[in-house]
Amino acid sequence: MSRTAWSAKDQAPPRDEEQRLRELGYQPVLARRMGGFGNFAISFSVISILSGCMTLYGFGLNTGGPAVMMWGWAGVGLFVLCVGLALAEVTSAYPTSGALYYMADRLGGRRWGWYTGWLNLLGLLGAIAGIDYGAALFTGAFLNLQWGFDPTPGSTFVIFLCILLLHATLNLFGVRLVSVLNSISVWWHLTGVAVIVGALAIVPDRHQSPSFVFTEFVNDTGWANPFYVAAIGLLLAQYTFSGYDASAHLSEETSNASVSAAKGIVRAIWVSWIAGFVLLAGLTFAIQDYAGTQESATGVPPAQILLDALGSAGASALLLVVIVAQLFCGNAEVAAASRMVFAFSRDNALPGSALWRKVSSGTQTPVPAVWLSVGVAALLALPSLYSATAYGAVTAINVIGITPAYAIPIYLRLRAGDRFQPGPWHLGRWSRPIGWIAVSWVAVVTVLFCLPQSSPLTVNSMNYASIALVVVLALASVWWYVARRSYSTPSAYGNDREQAEIAEGIV
Repeated sequence: MSRTAWSAKDQAPPRDEEQRLRELGYQPVLARRMGGFGNFAISFSVISILSGCMTLYGFGLNTGGPAVMMWGWAGVGLFVLCVGLALAEVTSAYPTSGALYYMADRLGGRRWGWYTGWLNLLGLLGAIAGIDYGAALFTGAFLNLQWGFDPTPGSTFVIFLCILLLHATLNLFGVRLVSVLNSISVWWHLTGVAVIVGALAIVPDRHQSPSFVFTEFVNDTGWANPFYVAAIGLLLAQYTFSGYDASAHLSEETSNASVSAAKGIVRAIWVSWIAGFVLLAGLTFAIQDYAGTQESATGVPPAQILLDALGSAGASALLLVVIVAQLFCGNAEVAAASRMVFAFSRDNALPGSALWRKVSSGTQTPVPAVWLSVGVAALLALPSLYSATAYGAVTAINVIGITPAYAIPIYLRLRAGDRFQPGPWHLGRWSRPIGWIAVSWVAVVTVLFCLPQSSPLTVNSMNYASIALVVVLALASVWWYVARRSYSTPSAYGNDREQAEIAEGIV
């Protein structure tokens, strides 16, 4: 990156962000109580290496094994950093809660914004379901170790609903509590990784060799082509590296958001990239029995690694560390998704928009949007009661929804060329090459994650992400013809009366 670009963005004086928001067409109604560290913390918490890496570790053991997990993490992290850099540049220019869809609307027009919003919303709601269901799985594993609890699909779903209720309740107290919890979450994650990896390095008498950790390829998918299997195995890393748009969604509640939100995205990715590699290496070196880990009675392979390497007491203690991290992650994701629901409703894009955009006068929090977010997440996870592969489908839905939504505003920014007015945080001459790398990578992974993940292909092993994508796009198309006259971002209707009506949604 050019020295000039970095200097310009790092030394830019703070903007009047409330005035900037008005220039973008919105009347400020949310409380701007989050600092730069808090903004970074929410994206770091949503990425949550102790959630993504741990919950999909068993998937990685089957789809390529150690070699794909380790090198896939390194490679995917580099490409995701390019996506994050390019997205951060556009975020700096348009720091609103609507984030991706607002950027697409401004750069490409109403229909671009509409479809980007629906994809983003699918990804965010799928992320809540995936994160909190993963936390429920780990909670079931902990209860199994401690008291012999049988983590059936039904009991796991009940735990999942309790976690959703907890996160909805925490989010009702306002963004300041969310910010404090996310700041704690950063140190909890980093300390947790250090403790887990340290214990796994010191306590076990036996470790796997470096050649096993970095070159062992395992294919238990049923597919014969190793390149296909390796490509599918990238889901572990790509799923974990998602949700960093949370920094953008919380920008209307962040001080100096034009710079802080952009920096929050980039920092969250590179810190997670390094810490996640260390965590995956620590777990893989400590595997005592590969087949036994895959078939763990706990239902969670990382729990079996901890159990084999550290014993029951040590495994239980570290599982608690992971579960708390996952709870931090889910709470941050509910905050991000609810802001997206609020912003999309503010522009009349959702059925019942007048309800979902209401904001509490006491906490300045979009309360109905919080409840809608957790409610839809609960519905998305319902198939887990009937299908053992449903959790993988939920994670794929998250990736297939949110990842294309990242690329659309980046592509439209590239297409706009010199018409794009950069914010105070920008990439300078690196903007176009990094942007095209980002768009190309997203195109590749979007195709990959629509593909079947196991063979033979049955009702249970089907990858429903592609179906979910088609259904959401179809529903968005149908609703477009119903709501296209009422949906619009402020510059399109540019009307003080409309903004006054929205401001009256504060209750």
